[in-house]
Amino acid sequence: MQLFKKCAYKTCTKYVVIGIFYNIARKLFVISTFKPIQFDTSTPDFVKVLRKRVNSYFKENKVSRNSNGSMIFKSVFMLLLFYIPYSLMYTPFIDGFWYLIPWAFMGFGMAGIGLSVMHDGNHNAYSKNPLINKFSGFGLNLMGGYDLNWRIQHNLLHHTYTNIDGMDEDVDAGIILRFSSNQKRKRHHRFQHLYAWLLYALLSISWITNKDFIQVVKYHKMDLLKSQNITYGRALLNLFSWKIFYFLYILVIPIFFLGNPWVHISGFFLMHFIAGFFLSTIFLCAHIVDQTDFPEPDNTGNIKKNWYVHQLETTANFSNSKSFFSWFIGGLNYQIEHHLFPSICHVHYHDISKIVKKTAEEYNVPYHANHTFLSALKHHYKHLKLMGKGS
Repeated sequence: MQLFKKCAYKTCTKYVVIGIFYNIARKLFVISTFKPIQFDTSTPDFVKVLRKRVNSYFKENKVSRNSNGSMIFKSVFMLLLFYIPYSLMYTPFIDGFWYLIPWAFMGFGMAGIGLSVMHDGNHNAYSKNPLINKFSGFGLNLMGGYDLNWRIQHNLLHHTYTNIDGMDEDVDAGIILRFSSNQKRKRHHRFQHLYAWLLYALLSISWITNKDFIQVVKYHKMDLLKSQNITYGRALLNLFSWKIFYFLYILVIPIFFLGNPWVHISGFFLMHFIAGFFLSTIFLCAHIVDQTDFPEPDNTGNIKKNWYVHQLETTANFSNSKSFFSWFIGGLNYQIEHHLFPSICHVHYHDISKIVKKTAEEYNVPYHANHTFLSALKHHYKHLKLMGKGS
């Protein structure tokens, strides 16, 4: 048994390392042309009724579709959760390994900014004012990411082509993980339900190092930068500028003024492990579970289904309540509502979820929901295991 475990560990490690380099090479050197998939353009009664009911909710209650006072409070809270610990490191009260405590808090602050502030900003849901949305979206850049890439990967690709292999990059982990039955199975995937969790913690580390650079090159080759009204040169200049700024303030300055370089480097990774794991699992529990579909385009390269119905079939809610957990993760436990109405601020998801669920039941459209976050994690685990076996 011990020998089996050692062999499994070595096999997984080898394939993970190979997979990382394979992904980088594949995305940098394989030039692919973006070919959009068309959905059924007819509008079923379900969609008409749903839109009407949601619009009526805002009109009858005289509520803005954008942020409110509670959203502004939350934004300030998340920013303080990150920057107060950062500031406390420069006080005489913290030294040595105690620096790891503020770094850990910054990990939760980083996740909070990503889920509750920049997410709405980059969806143009935070405010009617484009400038406010833009500045809110810069929250990602302050955490080491790049808002331009995020809008293309998330808004343009993931939200449009949810769970479609080859289109939705969020279900593409290369050869390291197998999320869809439409992806080729490798021998090491039979262990993915065990090793995947460590990789999830590396999500934001990947963003701030190789992924953003790879994506700018890739989106240029795919001619997708035009969708953001930016040239390739400007996109690269902005990317390098933000990265230099980020590493200066987050790592170079603390080490220069406070010393203890290895403690701060360890804290930096701790922060990213916490944020990366948090951000990864929130997404994965909403799409990569054994209840959702992973559709394949037909012979013409299209999906013969209405886009709204497609979103309901490929998305799952979890822990649907007005809990602190829901508040902290930016209402993204209501992923169905978010995917159907991404330009609505997340503070309204709880209320409109009742409308969406009722309408879906009336028209016999699926509405996937797990009662708790833990149950959603279990369904993700089951899906990983199923995909590893080759289903």
